[in-house]
Amino acid sequence: MWQGLLVWQQEAPSAFDLAYADFLSLDISMLRLFETFLETTPQLTLVLAIVLQSGRAEYFQCVGICTSFLGISWALLDYHQALRTCLPSKPPLGLGSSAIYFLWNLLLLWPRVLAVALFSALLPRYVALHFLSVWLVLLLWVWLQGTDFMPDPGSEWLYRATVAIILYFSWFNVSEGHTRGRATIHLVFLLSDSVLLVTTWVTHNTWLPSGIPLQIWLPVGGTCFLLGLALRLIYYRWLHPRCRWEPDQVDGARSLLPPERGQLPQNRRVTQLARNFFPKATDEAALPGKEEVNGGL
Repeated sequence: MWQGLLVWQQEAPSAFDLAYADFLSLDISMLRLFETFLETTPQLTLVLAIVLQSGRAEYFQCVGICTSFLGISWALLDYHQALRTCLPSKPPLGLGSSAIYFLWNLLLLWPRVLAVALFSALLPRYVALHFLSVWLVLLLWVWLQGTDFMPDPGSEWLYRATVAIILYFSWFNVSEGHTRGRATIHLVFLLSDSVLLVTTWVTHNTWLPSGIPLQIWLPVGGTCFLLGLALRLIYYRWLHPRCRWEPDQVDGARSLLPPERGQLPQNRRVTQLARNFFPKATDEAALPGKEEVNGGL
C-alpha cells in the first residue's frame, strides 16, 4: 500500500521516460516471440507427439497443450501490435481486429504443429532430418532476402537462423518491399510440406501406435487450416487498420517518426522491422494526396 502511495505521488513520466519504456517494450516483445518459437513451440510439438503416440493424456498435459497454443498466438499478436507502435502512420489494432488476427494465427498454427507431431509420432527417427532439411531451405531464403538487422556478420547469421526456425512454423517478414508475394510463397511452401508429411504418414500407416485412426485428424487439421486462411483473408481485406498519411512529416528515413520525438530514444532495429512488415506505411507517408490505403498482406 505504501509503495502504491509513493507511485501515486510521483510526477507524471516525462516524454523521455515514456519513449524509453517503449524502447524496452519493443525489445521485450521481440525476445518473447523468439523464446516462443525456440522453446515453447518445439516443446509443444514434442508433447503432442508423445500424447498421440501413447494415446493417453493427463489433465495437466491437455491444459498445457491448449495454453501453449494460446500463448504462441498471443505472442504473435503482441509482436504485431508492438511493430505498429513504431510507425505513427499505422493506427493501433482495434478489439475486433486483434481477435481476428489472434484467431487466424491460432487456426493456421494448429494444423502445422499437428502435422509435424503426427509425423514425429509415426516416424520419430526422421523428424530431425525433416526439420534440418526444411530449416536449411528457409535459412537460404532468408539469406537471399538480404537481411541487415545485426551489427556484425556472426550475429546476423544467428538472427537468420532464428528467423528460419520461426518460418518453420509461422510467417515472419524480414526484408523491405511489399510482403504479399513472400507471404504467399511461404504459405504455399508450408502447406506443401504439411501435405507431404500427411501423405507420408497416411501411406505409411493408418493407425497410430496407440490405436487411434489417423483419418480422424485429417478433417480436423484441414478444417482449421481453411478457417484460418479465410479469417486471414477477411482480416487483411476488411479489418486491417488503414494507413494514415501524416502531412506534417517529411520524406526520408525518419518520415514516419513524429518530429517532437527526434531526440528521444528510438528502437531503430525494431522500427526497421516494422517498416519491412508494413511497407505501405513507408510508401504512403511520402505520397501527399492520399488519405488512407489498405494495409499490405
